[in-house]
Amino acid sequence: MIEINISDHQQVTLVEVSGRVDSMNANELGSAINHQVTGGHVRLVLDLSHVEYMSSAGLREIVVGLKATKRASGDLRIAQPSDRVREVLEMSGLDSILNIYESQSAAITSY
Repeated sequence: MIEINISDHQQVTLVEVSGRVDSMNANELGSAINHQVTGGHVRLVLDLSHVEYMSSAGLREIVVGLKATKRASGDLRIAQPSDRVREVLEMSGLDSILNIYESQSAAITSY
């Protein structure tokens, strides 16, 4: 099960994700990101501190979201990924293309 909470912090949209992101629900994450981008919110911070599992389907949705924000002159940044998610990001090599921050506030103020 996945839970997604979205809030605005000045010019930045915070997307807090919790639970397991797998092939059954990764599309929910993708839809949430896409909805923000199409609504003009292209400075996104994805807080993954409460994600206990991330499948390749979840990683794909993050990459699609990153590309969408970049096309709209924005960015998608990662805040405080859980240890398991950080490991998956590193193993996939995505840690080299994503900006990853140790806290929500650091990610938000990085804009």
